Amino acid sequence: MPIATVNPANGETLKTYEAMDEEELERRLRLAEATFRTYRTTAFADRARLLNRAADLLDEDRAEIARVMTTEMGKPVRQARAEAAKCAKAMRWYAEHAPELLADERPTESDVKDSGASHALVRYRPLGPVLAVMPWNFPLWQVVRFAAPALMAGNVGLLKHASNVPQTALYLEDLFHRAGFSEGCFQTLLIGSGAVDEILRDERIKAATLTGSEPAGRAVASTAGEMVKKTVLELGGSDPFVVMPSADVDRAAEVAVTARVQNNGQSCIAAKRFIVHSDVYDRFTERFTEGMKALKVGDPLDEETQVGPLASEQGRADLEELVDDARRGGATVLCVGERPDGPGWYYPPTVLAGLGREMRIHREEAFGPVATLYRAADLDEAVLIANDSPFGLSSNVWTREAAEVDRFVRDLEAGGVYVNGMTASHPAFPFGGVKRSGYGRELSGHGIREFCNITTVWHGA
Repeated sequence: MPIATVNPANGETLKTYEAMDEEELERRLRLAEATFRTYRTTAFADRARLLNRAADLLDEDRAEIARVMTTEMGKPVRQARAEAAKCAKAMRWYAEHAPELLADERPTESDVKDSGASHALVRYRPLGPVLAVMPWNFPLWQVVRFAAPALMAGNVGLLKHASNVPQTALYLEDLFHRAGFSEGCFQTLLIGSGAVDEILRDERIKAATLTGSEPAGRAVASTAGEMVKKTVLELGGSDPFVVMPSADVDRAAEVAVTARVQNNGQSCIAAKRFIVHSDVYDRFTERFTEGMKALKVGDPLDEETQVGPLASEQGRADLEELVDDARRGGATVLCVGERPDGPGWYYPPTVLAGLGREMRIHREEAFGPVATLYRAADLDEAVLIANDSPFGLSSNVWTREAAEVDRFVRDLEAGGVYVNGMTASHPAFPFGGVKRSGYGRELSGHGIREFCNITTVWHGA
């Protein structure tokens, strides 16, 4: 795949880039290793000052970088501005909280005495250069939620971004450099996916994080396992959105539309499977379908657009195959909008019902504005349907019954359970999944400690 900006709204190639050669890659790896040796000793206050400066610069650049993101991958420009603001918020959060999240831990006095020590502690130390393999769908946020905690922990980062968002990738490198971080603290590698394996095998790379497809995750995990290197993987998702009879059904349907089509439906944590109790199924379906039909599809640079184009022509083709397979299998199409006239990789908001387990869309992730509806007779069946997926990233539950909430929290196979709201990430809460959605966690204290050497320090009596 060429490294290029191709506007998904019209298919026009705007910029192309040559992949870095081996000499340049070697220079950057040497620089990362050398920089880590000194950066790891810097004080939290110095790291925080630099990260806060990066947040300030990002706020200043918000409108400009939002247009770049929209042009590269098609998200509505208002959502792109919100993404940039969210990144600045996360930077400031980690700048403020990293010292307490990575503070030395002190065992109890009785445990210290029982171990035969005079005193002991647990210290979090940085690992070294971390390779980040990142996707195009949230081209700023996916990177910042790795980079902010990694830099505050004393690590340095090397970014291999998706090949269709090179301008955003280069902007991130420039942003951290303008903020005052030395060149080796954060570097963008303009390389194809085929170069990842060799870089990950390099002894100077100490760990890796990947957000992306399941095949990409398997490849990185396989190499990292062979090299005995730590990895964090955030892969696909097909999140359930469960609505029970006690819920505010109208509100649930309204939120469900946003939960499905955010980022043009191209989000791992977007709700994709809507599992509705029989008692409220008809009402929810009517409201939800009306909401999907009413969405404005069009130019993502238009402030009023709610759904823009998919990021690539292949992505649209993949989505069409899933929908066509479901139709052939007998699924009912409740809503399918019209594509806008003219060029671009648009796909209309679509609602399918009457799904069967043999349909591909029941097992595979639909990466675009396509929703699937399921009818559940009771709570037990709702849980059964929700868990009947190879993925387990997050989940949404709508109910006013405390006992039902407890049951869903206990039994849903997911990294998050969001009650009476849609899944959203926040720097204070751990983010990640189970099953084939990956392992490890980003964000919060759990995320910043993923790439730390958790060190026991013991002093004899």
